[in-house]
Amino acid sequence: MSAPEILRARREAEEARRRLAATAAELQQRLRPGTIAHNAWDGVKERSGELAEDAVEAVKARPVVVSAGLAAFTLFLARGSIRSVVSRLFHSGAGDDDLVTTRLDRHDRNYDLTAPVTERPVKQGADA
Repeated sequence: MSAPEILRARREAEEARRRLAATAAELQQRLRPGTIAHNAWDGVKERSGELAEDAVEAVKARPVVVSAGLAAFTLFLARGSIRSVVSRLFHSGAGDDDLVTTRLDRHDRNYDLTAPVTERPVKQGADA
């Protein structure tokens, strides 16, 4: 090998070392936990924005269907309160001494839905 070839080979080797060092520095920057978290957060923000836009478009396209779905979901969440209000509307409160109530005995693991347990309130006093 001649001297100029050796000098050119050294320059190429030095240039390759610089490129390798730059690549290693870039990889270290990309693999830092803060950088990874930042990139992940940016991806989540971008995706959630796209989902929100899709949801708005779906509501604009079918407002009646979306309203009915929201109403059904709201009724589902409020089912206990609605049941309580309706039962109070039909329960008079006065003269219920002879009222017979029916309940399912859930304590027995073999209970039969066709055979409910009936109860009559115990009367106290002179009318008993």
